[in-house]
Amino acid sequence: MALFDEFKKFIARGNVLDLAVGVMIGAAFGKIVTALNENMIMPVIGWAFGDIDFSKYFVRLGQVPPDYKGSLTDYAALKSAGVPMIGYGDFVTQVVNFLIIAMVLFLLLRSVNKMVDAVHKEQKQAAEAAAPAAPVDPQLETLKEILEELRRTPKA
Repeated sequence: MALFDEFKKFIARGNVLDLAVGVMIGAAFGKIVTALNENMIMPVIGWAFGDIDFSKYFVRLGQVPPDYKGSLTDYAALKSAGVPMIGYGDFVTQVVNFLIIAMVLFLLLRSVNKMVDAVHKEQKQAAEAAAPAAPVDPQLETLKEILEELRRTPKA
């Protein structure tokens, strides 16, 4: 029973729940970026470089089964037939996905940091404005007056 109570306390902590929400939002965002990359960005890149489809770039490492009837350039069909391959085109697509996500996160964190810095600056200015003036030390004031008097008197 103590283990269950400890687990319940662990789950109830704010940072665990925040992390769970962040992971779920990140997974959903990853799917959006993947769809954007595969359906919009990579086709444009392929078109710009001569109708290249990166998903079909692969290196066949083994023999094609004798009963295989599909195309020798169809990565998905060869993969489902059990042909060992290195799909570097898919790797390029995933690298582009990663770079897009990293750039979006960088821009997001950069703007959040700017907002946090602006809030801290405002709070510091408000605290400085609200801070009471330093108490006047009569001895310091007397010394300042003596210094001013010495500066005004001509030197002999």
